[in-house]
Amino acid sequence: MSDIKKAIVPVAGLGTRFLPMSRVLSKDLFPLVDKPVIQYVAEEVIKSGIKEIIFVLSPGQKTILEYFKKAPDLEKLLIKRKKEKQLKDYKDFESMIEGVKFSYVIQKEPLGDGHAVLQAAGKVKGESVALSFGDDVIDSAEPALLQLANIFKTCSAPVLALKSMPTEKVPAYGAVAVEKIANRLYKIKKIIEKPEPSKIPSNLVIVGKYILTPDIFGYLKNAKPSKKGEIILAEVFDKMLNDGKMIYGYELKGEWLECGDKEKWLKSFFYFALRDPRFAKELKDYIKTIK
Repeated sequence: MSDIKKAIVPVAGLGTRFLPMSRVLSKDLFPLVDKPVIQYVAEEVIKSGIKEIIFVLSPGQKTILEYFKKAPDLEKLLIKRKKEKQLKDYKDFESMIEGVKFSYVIQKEPLGDGHAVLQAAGKVKGESVALSFGDDVIDSAEPALLQLANIFKTCSAPVLALKSMPTEKVPAYGAVAVEKIANRLYKIKKIIEKPEPSKIPSNLVIVGKYILTPDIFGYLKNAKPSKKGEIILAEVFDKMLNDGKMIYGYELKGEWLECGDKEKWLKSFFYFALRDPRFAKELKDYIKTIK
C-alpha cells in the first residue's frame, strides 16, 4: 500500500502537562476509551502499510515496548479461565501487530522534537520515512500517513500534514504560508512557529505527522540549537525552504484529536467514547443526569 517502509514515533517527552500522572506512566499510555493513545498511533501506521515502527524513548522508558510484545502466558491463562470475550480482544490485538517489527532508540535528554527524530537516523539508513508524534490521532476512513504517502509518491519531497484552524487558535501552533496547487495540496513557502496574531500567515497549521526524505537528517545534524538548546523540526524545515528545497503540505481528511494536554486529552477521550456503540447510549444518558 505504501512505498514508505518505516515510521519514527517519538514518545520521549517529559509529559509535564500531565503531572503528577506522568511521573509513573508515559502520557502515550493514557487511555482513549479502552486503548492507549499509542495504540491508535501504531494502528494508523500499520493500516498505512508500514511494517516497522521505531520508537524514540527516554532512558528507562520501556513500558511502551512491553505493551506491544506478545504475551503467551496471558493467552494460556485466558483460555484456562474460559475468558472468551477477553481472549478474542487479545487475539485481535495480536493479529494487528502480527508481522510488525518494533525497535527503539534512546533520546538521553529532551532537546527538542528535531533532536528526537535525529536519534533514529541510524535505523532509517538513508530511506524516506514516516514520522508520527504520539500527541496526535486522526480519526479518518483513510489512515493519515497513507494520505501523506500517496502524495509523496507523486512529488518525492517532504510532505507535512496540515489542518485548518480558527484564526484565534493558530498562535498556539506551527503555522504555514502556502501556495495552493490542488485540492488539499499546498506548496509550503514558510513555517512560523507560534506566530503572533498580527503575523498569522494562514489558517493552516502543522499536525504531528510527516513523510520525510533522507536529507532531513543532514539538516538536523547541522542544525543550530535554539536559545533553549533544542533542535526544532519546524526551524529545520524552514532552513530547507531557504535553501530552495521543495516541501509540500496536505490538508488531512478526518477529525484531528489532540492529546497534548489534559483538556485536549479529555476531549479526545469523550469524542471516542461517545461514538463507541458499546458505550455511547449509556454515557449520553448518564451525562444528562449530571447536575
